[in-house]
Amino acid sequence: MEVSYKELMPQIDTFIFDVDGVLTNGIVTVFPNGELVRQMNIKDGYALKSAVDAGYKVCIISGGSSQSVRTRLEGLGVTDIYLGVHDKIEVYNQLLDKYNLLPENVLYMGDDVPDFPVMEKVGFACAPSDAATEIKNISKYISPRKGGEGCARDVIEQIMRVQGKWKGKFYAKYD
Repeated sequence: MEVSYKELMPQIDTFIFDVDGVLTNGIVTVFPNGELVRQMNIKDGYALKSAVDAGYKVCIISGGSSQSVRTRLEGLGVTDIYLGVHDKIEVYNQLLDKYNLLPENVLYMGDDVPDFPVMEKVGFACAPSDAATEIKNISKYISPRKGGEGCARDVIEQIMRVQGKWKGKFYAKYD
């Protein structure tokens, strides 16, 4: 019998996110000087900060290597930021060892083939609605939101609400 994604939420204590296509819409603006600029959703940022403040481990593993992305994430309190990563499973395994994490307590949200190896290993694999087919096929939850349009907020808020840790819980009940 397959487990409902809602049944996986109470045990999550660690969030790992890809950047391009998850925390951004995957579009990069290239300036004449070669600088690459990405847009990040402010609601995703609020949720990341809320998760950090609530004591969750929040990690980033990305193939991109933008210093502005690092600066933004550090400003939200994220300390485990791995950019320019070619082998995401290696970094994932290092995180498991570093923090003594159990795979079943880890959520990973990715959108494309480089995320596949890690997503196969975690307890809760998630994807934005515009993720690659291979990624959607192994995801236990597909957000109705696209990358860069609140998909990280969606999963963080749901998990924090289920666990009674969402700051906005007194405003509305989340179904």
